[in-house]
Amino acid sequence: MNDIHSQSLDLNLLSVFDAMFRERSVTRAAHGLGLTQSAMSHALNRLRTFFDDPLFVKSGDAMLPTRKAETLRQPVLDVMSLVRQQILSSARFDPQTARRVFTLCMTDMGEFVFLPPLLQRLRKEAPHCSVRTLQVPIEQIEGLLSQGDADLAVGSIRSAPEGLYQQRLFMHSFVTIVNTHHPVKDDRLTLQHFQDMPHVVVSLTGRANEAYDSALEAHGVQRQVLVTTPHFLIVPLLLERHPDLIATVPQELATVYARYGTVRVMEPPVPLPTFALNQHWHPRFHNDPAIVWLRELMKHTFEKYPEIVVDAPAAPPRPKRPRK
Repeated sequence: MNDIHSQSLDLNLLSVFDAMFRERSVTRAAHGLGLTQSAMSHALNRLRTFFDDPLFVKSGDAMLPTRKAETLRQPVLDVMSLVRQQILSSARFDPQTARRVFTLCMTDMGEFVFLPPLLQRLRKEAPHCSVRTLQVPIEQIEGLLSQGDADLAVGSIRSAPEGLYQQRLFMHSFVTIVNTHHPVKDDRLTLQHFQDMPHVVVSLTGRANEAYDSALEAHGVQRQVLVTTPHFLIVPLLLERHPDLIATVPQELATVYARYGTVRVMEPPVPLPTFALNQHWHPRFHNDPAIVWLRELMKHTFEKYPEIVVDAPAAPPRPKRPRK
């Protein structure tokens, strides 16, 4: 490599390469780096000139990496990890001025329940930062975190990959929900009712939840599972259209469902274990100032959950009834 080429490459261009590899889009990569699209295109052209290769080529709606870009991916990750851990770890992250997209692995339940309070604090403390969420299979989480494609994984990941750091945010329990027009009148289902009714079961892997099922089996409970889905948000819609169905879901989710008036929350007929909701991150980014700040934000936001108040516009005053 000659001196001219050495002087034409800087760490900013490596960040551009990394963003392009992750996003496969000039527009999204530019947004993630806080650049204009023209500045991103200029930086990409510099990379192409330096490596004498197009690096990313248009294919449908995506910009796919060339063979040379594929071979450069790991070395670029290694360099950026070294810079973060050995150099930037001593630098201060200023949330008030930072421009960054934080990427979180979470389920649709996580988005529904936890994004509102998280966004409320993020917009106050880091006004120029934004959040992107990913829902991916558990077996892909470690790879996304290790490569920097995701910053945190949040949820009850009971089979989390080894080697990840984790921190408990809070414990959550389970309740059973039924349609508001369901004929059962009591606040607690009998074991017979629970076994006779058709169930909707949420399973992110498509398989039974081992810890949840083992608790039911310990009490001799046999469910009639009619629907198994990886999506929490479809559950109240199914119960609304099919009032005879029931489902057992985390307490936090049931509370949000009940606000919309479509489901009723009931105690399950047998005691069920509680589960920890954790945040997970990779050791490569343990000392990254931005990720440290994000972890602290998550911890402070949810350590007292569900006692969280999300600011909302004040309701208009009710008109006074005229006196008779």
